[in-house]
Amino acid sequence: MTTPFSVATWNVNSLRARIDHVLQWLKESGVDVVCLQETKMTDDRFPADVLREAGYEHLVWHGQPTYNGVAILSRYPLEDIQTGLPDDEDDPQARYVSATVLGVEVHNVYVPNGQAVGSDKFHYKLRWLERLHQRLQGRVSAERPLILCGDMNIAPDDVDVWDPFVMDGQLLCHPEERRRLEAIRALGLRDGFRERNPFASAFSWWDYRQRGFERNHGVRIDLIYASEALHTRCTDVSIHRHVRSWERPSDHCPVVATFE
Repeated sequence: MTTPFSVATWNVNSLRARIDHVLQWLKESGVDVVCLQETKMTDDRFPADVLREAGYEHLVWHGQPTYNGVAILSRYPLEDIQTGLPDDEDDPQARYVSATVLGVEVHNVYVPNGQAVGSDKFHYKLRWLERLHQRLQGRVSAERPLILCGDMNIAPDDVDVWDPFVMDGQLLCHPEERRRLEAIRALGLRDGFRERNPFASAFSWWDYRQRGFERNHGVRIDLIYASEALHTRCTDVSIHRHVRSWERPSDHCPVVATFE
């Protein structure tokens, strides 16, 4: 990669409901590559024409009815496109899409929420993280430009939570989740935001309930991890918190990383 570029991750919590927000933010931010999660629509309903008119001519999406759904929007051509984790498991949930842009592998994920610690959905989450680890193992190296980003549905550490005592052992903060996320990061990925802001209590998701945003009861679960080759070229990672204050917003806000 020799061209400077920026990449964003944003769980839009229904692209249909939030398309005006997405278009407004794309115009405001000018980000080059945007990874969306929770598009919540079938592939035939994806608003490709509208997004192309907004300047994102290169698109890949992977959806299903009502739930999940991921997409990559890019101002630059996409190559080596993969939808769905390329393993032997039959999984109808649309949670993974990857592509190469400007020589950079971009892996966009929507990690399962898990519903409740110990539930079947929680164990599915743990297994899904293991499958993601298998996908990235052998691909992450110091020399290969690679990004893993998305809604991880895990707060990596206590500093990423509004109250670690309240959240201790709960969903999004459970030790089993964190261990699996850390194993993925330990393949050779760097958390640019946390390394630049080691003590900042900055969040990317706030619950709609109990005035979570107004009280700043949030967690940082929307992450951008970069391989060493990219991390050394990262000049900024920012959380666009103001988007969460828009009328009828997603419960997440965009996170943007810039590379020289």
